[in-house]
Amino acid sequence: MNGASRDAQAAARESLTALTDNTSVDAVQLADELAAVTALLDREVSLRRVLSDPSRSGERKAELVGNVLGGKVGGPVVDLLSGMVRSRWSATRDFVDSVEMLADYADLVAAERDGSLEETEDELFRFSRTVSSSPELRAALANPSASAEAKARLLHTLLGGKTRPATERLITRLVSQPRGRSLEGGLEALSKLAAERRDRSVAVVTSAVPLSDRQKERLGSALARLYGRQMHLNLDVDPTVLGGITVRVGDEVINGSIADRLSEAERRMAG
Repeated sequence: MNGASRDAQAAARESLTALTDNTSVDAVQLADELAAVTALLDREVSLRRVLSDPSRSGERKAELVGNVLGGKVGGPVVDLLSGMVRSRWSATRDFVDSVEMLADYADLVAAERDGSLEETEDELFRFSRTVSSSPELRAALANPSASAEAKARLLHTLLGGKTRPATERLITRLVSQPRGRSLEGGLEALSKLAAERRDRSVAVVTSAVPLSDRQKERLGSALARLYGRQMHLNLDVDPTVLGGITVRVGDEVINGSIADRLSEAERRMAG
């Protein structure tokens, strides 16, 4: 996403945050309506092109938003979209992706409100590992010939009552409306978005044996000092890991053989 789109997306997220700071605003309803708008924009090529066209007046585009969406979604969503179309977008895809991101973010706000944001983040990671270890499940969820309704029923069987509501909603929306993304990539993006909501970065830690609570605490502290920010540890166990531990933060991979990068963490864990 280029500079103009990054700025526009950041402004849209700030607007959503300001809106949801008011606890009387229904965050789940916001998420559902923003997801519906995403689906509409995906279907209506001419509409999304007009709304993201930098050569058109922002006010005229905002007026079009009101005409198209007024009465179909709530006023807060109309206001959010009106603000977004006044911004400059580098690409039409960036605009639609950002509407979808707001839908996901609103569901995470709902999870934060009911005290389940950390659990939702963990459940997203665990489900991604379940998918990775089950080719049959991945094939069923990624099957282009299966209907969205059938996939939603399968997910409800797997997740209903076993995960937090926000987790099921986020995963169901991803599977039902993949929008060209891989299932693994979509789940990773959702995990990162949840971590951002908690003001933390994600470190994916793969170890040869399960880490104790004390080791996890020390590793988290060491990585926080190393990167200068709090870390959420997503933990996985793989006996084949060389050096005992591998840590991935974004695109950077640190493995146990790079002693100078993890020496402090290893010394603390050994203690």
